[in-house]
Amino acid sequence: MEKKLLAKPLIKGIYAELKDKIAALNTEPQLTILLVGQDPAAEFYIANIEKRASKVGIRTDIKKLPTKIKEIELINLIKELNNDDNINAIMVQKPLPEQIDDNLIAETIKPEKDVDGFNPVNLGKMLLETECLLASTPAAVMEMIGYYDIELSGKHTVLCGRSHIVGKPLMNLLINKQEPGNATVTVCHSKTANLSDYTRQADILITALGKARFIKEDMIKKGVVILDVGTNEIVEGDSTMYVGDVDYDTCYQKAAAITPVPGGIGSVTTAMLLKNVWKAYSSQKK
Repeated sequence: MEKKLLAKPLIKGIYAELKDKIAALNTEPQLTILLVGQDPAAEFYIANIEKRASKVGIRTDIKKLPTKIKEIELINLIKELNNDDNINAIMVQKPLPEQIDDNLIAETIKPEKDVDGFNPVNLGKMLLETECLLASTPAAVMEMIGYYDIELSGKHTVLCGRSHIVGKPLMNLLINKQEPGNATVTVCHSKTANLSDYTRQADILITALGKARFIKEDMIKKGVVILDVGTNEIVEGDSTMYVGDVDYDTCYQKAAAITPVPGGIGSVTTAMLLKNVWKAYSSQKK
């Protein structure tokens, strides 16, 4: 296993396979993205999705909506997209403004078009270990684990984060009976006392905290495998950059393997989202 767990060789294969499959079609799968309000980080992420999608042959339509949009207006728009057979995949970019109920939006999107994987039907199928559209970031972590042959079975995996978007779905994927899976998982979060007592026990440490460079060298044991899901914007001097939840420079030497930020889980997340678009298209055309 390589020391630096890079996304590039993994996503190269994913994109090549998607491009070949879509090239064999007589049409382009359609992804519609709903962006509510103005968020520079969200706009940057969506622009990257659009760029990657274009390269593999997926058509994207980005609908920019006002921050003060009423919940019922957003729901009605999603229902229109649900009923449009020309649209194969729907994505609602997070975060949403406070007047919008995230769970209600997830329930409104048809499960077969839900490429975010947050509809309760998809989450339920995930729990039952049956075929479904998985949330992209948890799927990206599992894809990285599989690609680099990281052994989970019998290993103590410490997961820092319990969000609906990453932590909770990922916990269930890690303990699945199918490979990769069978991990013994400890879930930590903002209310966990003495967090470092747990992180130092980890054979595999996965961080989804949203706290820049929070995990330091003294919080890990030698030989740990670190999968850093965090993408945090920081300003140092005149430069704006993105870093993970892990202090990469101090933890690199101590870890057996580690994902960088950028160039790690985030890059794979985009690939898994587009893979979901293909899966959604394929299931609708059967």
